[in-house]
Amino acid sequence: MRVSWCGSRLPAVLVAACCAPAFSAVSIVSLSPSVASPEALGTSISWTATASNTGKGKLTFRFNIAPPGGHLSMVADFNVGTLSSGTWTAPPFVWVPTAMEGVYRVQVVAKDFTSGAQASQTVSFTVSPLVKSNAPLAVATANPLVALFSAPACAVGSQMRISFAPLSGGVPANSTNWVNCNASASMTFEVAGMYPSTAYSMFAQTNTNGNIVNGPAVSFTTGPLPTSIPFPEFNIGVGVGASTDTADSTVLINTTQLSGTRLYPNVAIDLSGKVMWYYSASLNHGSTITRPLPNATMLTIQYGKAWATTKNQQLLIQIDLAGNTIRETNTGAVQQQLLSLGAVDGGPCDVFPSPPPVGSGCLDTFSHDAIQFNIGPNQYTALLSDIERIFPAGTQGDTSGLPVDIRGSMIVVLDSNWQAVWYWDSFNPAGGGNGYPLLPITRVAPLDEICSIGQPGCDAIQLLGPGISPTAIDWLHCNSLYYWPTDTSGGASGDLVWSSRNQDWVMKVDYHNGTGKGDLLWTMGPCGSFAFNNVYNDPWPWFSGQHDAGMENNGAGPLTVFDDGNTRVSRPGRSTQCMPGAGGGNSRGMALSVDEAGMQVTPVLSADLGGFSPANGSAQLLSNGNYFFLSGVVAKSGYAIEIFPTPGTETGTQALNIQGSEGYRAWRMPSLYAPPTT
Repeated sequence: MRVSWCGSRLPAVLVAACCAPAFSAVSIVSLSPSVASPEALGTSISWTATASNTGKGKLTFRFNIAPPGGHLSMVADFNVGTLSSGTWTAPPFVWVPTAMEGVYRVQVVAKDFTSGAQASQTVSFTVSPLVKSNAPLAVATANPLVALFSAPACAVGSQMRISFAPLSGGVPANSTNWVNCNASASMTFEVAGMYPSTAYSMFAQTNTNGNIVNGPAVSFTTGPLPTSIPFPEFNIGVGVGASTDTADSTVLINTTQLSGTRLYPNVAIDLSGKVMWYYSASLNHGSTITRPLPNATMLTIQYGKAWATTKNQQLLIQIDLAGNTIRETNTGAVQQQLLSLGAVDGGPCDVFPSPPPVGSGCLDTFSHDAIQFNIGPNQYTALLSDIERIFPAGTQGDTSGLPVDIRGSMIVVLDSNWQAVWYWDSFNPAGGGNGYPLLPITRVAPLDEICSIGQPGCDAIQLLGPGISPTAIDWLHCNSLYYWPTDTSGGASGDLVWSSRNQDWVMKVDYHNGTGKGDLLWTMGPCGSFAFNNVYNDPWPWFSGQHDAGMENNGAGPLTVFDDGNTRVSRPGRSTQCMPGAGGGNSRGMALSVDEAGMQVTPVLSADLGGFSPANGSAQLLSNGNYFFLSGVVAKSGYAIEIFPTPGTETGTQALNIQGSEGYRAWRMPSLYAPPTT
């Protein structure tokens, strides 16, 4: 299918420039692996693909893989290659098969999006089993704290998992998730959540109609933490006690450094602060884990080149526990998909003249959050993206006399093959260009946040320059997404809830499982759609600058949110509407009962966390009824805090307090195989 910008609603000057006929022929020159077939499960295989193009457009490459007997699916979406001496070379593609042995098909597709011409080539590669003589074994992976355990095949209808515990004892056994048996292939698992330099015993457990049989034990010793990676130190302020939720014994922390230059890997620790897992794509920049997933993988947003030269937060990558890439897409590929859906603010930023005309809009980065959810048998991934749009001079009170760059947000929903199928645009140009009635473009951010070129947190902004107001308006700064399967009455909803830090609002969008029109259904916060039932006479009851808003208990509530408190502490700028007179204080952990029928919010918890975190943070209801919060940036530290609620009040006592690195978000869970569902 030919895909171009010609069918989109770009300004006339760009239509004339980009829509002249172009003709080219694309052909694959080579597709080769770094090692010859066959290779054993767990082998890292680098693929090199080259192609030629008679046209003038950049050549992009996509890699698809089909498992034995399966269909091709996207693993690395279209990204621009490099040109040398007339030959295009695909970006590096590394594949580590860990699922099952057999004959795989690996396909490369080369495409010139300017002309629409493309070509493909498919080769077979045999992956051999690790198991020898029907004896299970465990081998090392690239992560010294993760083992690859392989067991002989088991009967169809049964399930298998791996149980593992230190040989020295003292720690309860842990286990992977159950996986359906395959009678014709070995069963392979990544075993994670182990301490460094520790000997473990691990064995397969087979469950047949409730009858669990243990297989022979295998010994495995983890490696030390690499000295080339700096790890944060954790200090216990409040240790495990009678009120602590010890069932959720694993703390996964997405580390970050806003106030320093030392970068740490993402880590999982136990309740005493000992490291049990880590992930580090690069020490030159952070890798944001947005969500741990039930299938022992994680969604991440990472830096990396994607079509344009900007490298900030361009990649969405699903990783396994060993850190291998399971699936990857990038802003350039998603921009093309959004253009085909008619999203005028979703295309690339480098197609506009300088200065960009009023009405120019583009997607510049993936931002802050990506989630997965199922609708029936189908799996979807939704992510937040930052977008920019040029508005007339004077918009939102800008006094420069020049057109204004305003930064908004776009929610993009991808199908199971990570292709865009639905989007929501905060500027809503298709509805008239003036935003939504509940969120008009004239509503300024209470603290007048702005972005300049090179400013931390805004370094990917791309439409600023000569002829445009010197600073962009950071209008929304969205930071979390939640898929709401049912509303508070228990009825079907299927809508999306998102948090806008700079508006002090949490908002609900009409997604309705992909059939929604994208209307903004309500806003929650000061001057929003809901009344606050201030039963505890809080002088400033609402959250502000908040993070990680989501409904607990599969949508029944309460809504948990980390209240950074920026507006309460800093006091409003130009916009003082609905702002109480009192201010100051610390960040708070909040849980709110939400009544959509009566449009009322009632506090369940509003606990002072003992310090002010001007950014970051997360919130979660634990299995024992306690609440867990990450106070992410407090005097160059992060605090993982568990609150034991005091009945009849909106506060509670600390049941756990672990101080460590600054962090963006954290989760409590029984193990890396059982993440929270919110």
